[in-house]
Amino acid sequence: MSDRRPRKPPYSIDVVLLTAVRGQLAVLLSRSPDGREKWTLPWDSAKNGEALDATASRISKSILGEDTAWKEQIGAFGDGKRHPSDAEISVAFAGLVPTGTPSPVGGVYAWFPLADVPALSPRQRQILDTAVSMIRTRMDQSPVAFRLLPQMFTLTELQQMYELLLAKRLHKASFRRALQGAWLVEPTDEWRSEGRGRPAQLYRFAPRKRRPAQRGIRLDLLSS
Repeated sequence: MSDRRPRKPPYSIDVVLLTAVRGQLAVLLSRSPDGREKWTLPWDSAKNGEALDATASRISKSILGEDTAWKEQIGAFGDGKRHPSDAEISVAFAGLVPTGTPSPVGGVYAWFPLADVPALSPRQRQILDTAVSMIRTRMDQSPVAFRLLPQMFTLTELQQMYELLLAKRLHKASFRRALQGAWLVEPTDEWRSEGRGRPAQLYRFAPRKRRPAQRGIRLDLLSS
């Protein structure tokens, strides 16, 4: 008699999609139709001949309608930890979604603040924690915070995004000195009101070629 049990995929591709929602860093989760957990990170198996990053892009596009502003592979996970697909290995990617991107419709997906993430399978919980840690580590090597912002922004909004990703407050003067030393932004001719005070000038991401070795803001310069 043939074995009709569904075959486990050789590996899964898991995608951690992060954005800012109401001043909090949030992750996109998918409602699970069955299984022990009610919610999961988006995942799928690679199609025949499909590269790993192409699978991650396909997953993101199927949810958001377009690929992420920034995406990076964070590693392979196994060690016997349970995954919704029962795959023995998961290859995970982290992606940043610009603030204000329309949320997926239909009730299958939802954004959860990191402080309120529901129970995930042990492996997907490890993947999420590793993704957040990796992004925070990368912030002094690559300007990833800009991937969450619109094309034009105020320096206050940029500092708030750094604070959101780092999960800590930054000294305003120290941040702006470090930003100036990184040669990453340039002012525009547009201004925006930020309350009762003077309108704030809008900036855009425009790294200068004068400092090619400096890719991010040096976080060791942000102390008060």
